[in-house]
Amino acid sequence: MSAESAASQSSARTRITSVPRFVAAKRKNRKLAMLTAYDFLWASLLDAAEIDAILVGDSLGMVIQGKETTLPVTLDEIIYHAEMVCRAVKQALVVVDMPFMSYQLGVEQAVANAGRIIKETGAAAVKLEGGVNQAQTIQALSDIDIPVMAHIGMKPQSVRKLGGFGRVQRDEHQLMQDAQAAQDAGAFGIVLELIPCEIARTVTTALDIPTIGIGAGPHCDGQVLVGPDMLGLSDGFHPKFLKQFANLREDALQAVRQYCQEVQTGSFPDEAHSHSS
Repeated sequence: MSAESAASQSSARTRITSVPRFVAAKRKNRKLAMLTAYDFLWASLLDAAEIDAILVGDSLGMVIQGKETTLPVTLDEIIYHAEMVCRAVKQALVVVDMPFMSYQLGVEQAVANAGRIIKETGAAAVKLEGGVNQAQTIQALSDIDIPVMAHIGMKPQSVRKLGGFGRVQRDEHQLMQDAQAAQDAGAFGIVLELIPCEIARTVTTALDIPTIGIGAGPHCDGQVLVGPDMLGLSDGFHPKFLKQFANLREDALQAVRQYCQEVQTGSFPDEAHSHSS
């Protein structure tokens, strides 16, 4: 493909700027690309690359803060990161995770905290983990026009109950119940995490709203990955579902080592990088 035709195809591609257009992509058989971002720099890069949606995930607890799970992330922390992301984004749909214990205590708590996220960040939507068990909360948020994305399958906030990360969820009956309950309650989309691809296909076919897969195979309506993982910035994280599209960690290591060497040998800064009198 020539540079001209690629540019023409890119400019003709419909950008996702709203929840209705996100939902409509499924009817048009248009796959949705989603990645996580946690700050202004990376969000602006993803948006410039024409990503459909950005998730400000509570995965920041592990990726940015270096913690073992997502559980310690607070509401104030997610709002802090989401505000930076939203300030950078011009076109992508921004969805923000509701952290652990920011919605589990009941509808009133969920409404107040989701309202804070939308009001203080400018994001388009929130995401919470659950299906049948969170249908009442999804309904309450939808009733006051806060768009909600659900999340079923492997739910990171349930890591203590599940006994660890990386456990594929295979109960097709429960998964279908959760997906249908989330849709019926008003969710506009649903993340399917670590689900066998044939079950993900069945769920996707049964729903009117888009499914976004992570470790759920090719039959979902879209895909999401953690941005630093996809870019090869994470060290030692290689689950089966992850494809690294770059090796930025090695590039960064090489650049920093070269910088250190040039500083230590006195070759940087040279005349070209110094001001004259």
